[in-house]
Amino acid sequence: MSADMRPTKITLPAEVEEELDRFEENIKALRAGQMDPNEFKKFRLNNGVYGIRGETNLHMIRIKCKYGELNSDQLETLAELAEKFTRLKVGHVTTRQAVQVHHVHLDNVPTVLRMLNDCGLTTREACGNTVRNVTATPYAGLLPDEAFDVQPYAEAIFNHYLRNPICQNFPRKFKIAFHGGSAQDIAYTAIHDIGFVAAKRVVNGKEEKGFRVYVGGGLGATPALAIRLEEFTPVADFFPTADAIVHIFDRHGDRKDKFHARLKFVVKKFGEEAFRKMVFEERMAVRATRAGGWKWVLPEEKPQEPPLLTDQFSVNRKAEPDFELWRQTNVMAQKQKGFSLAIVVLKLGDIFVPQMRDLARIARNYTGGRMRTMVQQNILLPWIKNEHLAALHAELKAVGLGTAGALRLSDITRCPGSDTCQIAVTKSRGLASAIGELFINGLAADMDMKDLHIKISGCTNSCGQHHIGNIGFFGTYRKVNGHEVPHYQLLIGGDIREGFAKFGQAIAAIPAKRTPDVVKHLITLYKIEKQGEERFVETMDRLGKARLKEEVEPFRLLPPFEEAPELYYEWEEHSEFKAKVGQGECAA
Repeated sequence: MSADMRPTKITLPAEVEEELDRFEENIKALRAGQMDPNEFKKFRLNNGVYGIRGETNLHMIRIKCKYGELNSDQLETLAELAEKFTRLKVGHVTTRQAVQVHHVHLDNVPTVLRMLNDCGLTTREACGNTVRNVTATPYAGLLPDEAFDVQPYAEAIFNHYLRNPICQNFPRKFKIAFHGGSAQDIAYTAIHDIGFVAAKRVVNGKEEKGFRVYVGGGLGATPALAIRLEEFTPVADFFPTADAIVHIFDRHGDRKDKFHARLKFVVKKFGEEAFRKMVFEERMAVRATRAGGWKWVLPEEKPQEPPLLTDQFSVNRKAEPDFELWRQTNVMAQKQKGFSLAIVVLKLGDIFVPQMRDLARIARNYTGGRMRTMVQQNILLPWIKNEHLAALHAELKAVGLGTAGALRLSDITRCPGSDTCQIAVTKSRGLASAIGELFINGLAADMDMKDLHIKISGCTNSCGQHHIGNIGFFGTYRKVNGHEVPHYQLLIGGDIREGFAKFGQAIAAIPAKRTPDVVKHLITLYKIEKQGEERFVETMDRLGKARLKEEVEPFRLLPPFEEAPELYYEWEEHSEFKAKVGQGECAA
């Protein structure tokens, strides 16, 4: 174990101790009929405990990794609680850099929450109408073309809003993301309620730090592109700007209609210019009054330092035959000379208990225990000495974590789907697994294709971010030959970068069992029709919606049920599909 990652005993703040005690007391009151179930639901949601499809006493717990930060001790705690208290013994990394564990019995929830808090993690406000997990580019502080390291600011805003009274009963959830200003915005700031992008300018010969601030983005059933608030927001206005936006949302968000309650609808209601004016006026008031009495503490920026390694492990292992491919697709040089970062691909965002323990051990040896979860549902290992890369890859491969193709075609994003989610229509995990099989049989040569991403959601709500997938799918169903059949709505052409999001065009609803065939056909079509260095989305745009509908039409058809009943079934099921959608708790 490295010197900078030895576990330390955390003394929990009084308010955290009180929350943990209150959870136990509220469970007892609920069981005794002394607490209203709806009141308890709101309480548990604000503490990151979410209901599971078809279950009364089993829950999903969502764990916030602030701006993706995680360490080996924390990952080992996740392994322990997943092993002891969950059914599937797996953690799922989400598109908000959080980790979810499923099927935790309500009676065990207080124990799990204490384990998490004792290792420096929290579930507080991971669900409910609150500021959700604050996300950030996992490259923060590491790339040469970033303006500055946004991690201190992400932590500052995370701490500022956690348990802040104004954030406990929003009209709807609220999402914040940070990007360092480098060429690749994989924090997706353009689809957030607030997106902070690091920037610099020179005023009177003096360099000044600040942000390009984007406001009012979001996905869901009605996706919206964030607007640029102003050309440059100095760091001195960092907190006042955020608080002003939060106040306006709290004041004007629709509390009667949850489907129109997000900040994007406030922007739409007032219009861009009127909304900007509201923010600037509110910011002046916030500066003058610091409404709510909450303290602002601008972060102290310090250069990131390499970890202290004991080097008590072998780095002389022979490179695996596929090491060079892994290095090409999963490794980037850091701006700090002699170091690289590497992305550990998690198949479908899942990491099983043995892999958690293995990765914790490996990270201790190679990164001092440091790691970062990613919006793309992977884990990034920073600060790897270049001479250790081959040995690292060999160790990752030995435990099933050495897959190449990070952020490429085969690296599929998906939500948990109807396996656990109450409002999902389809099993997005099953579809993602089936598409993944293509890269073993049929598309092996294409698995590392750049600039082509597949994103899958089990319903319209876009937890799998299907709107910005170059190929996107969301779950639905149709009646075919008298039978209910799971389908996926195919969207083509989604794209995203800083200040820009293009949402995929809806092309056709495809039966679930024919969907991998559609993916294979679209990739083949791209390779045939591609001109020069065209990206997938550019080729698809040129071909046009009418041509694409024509191309996928044959895959919409199913033979009579009697001839091929399996084509009518859901992935990983062997009986007829029946559409079941429960009552979601996201806006409870």
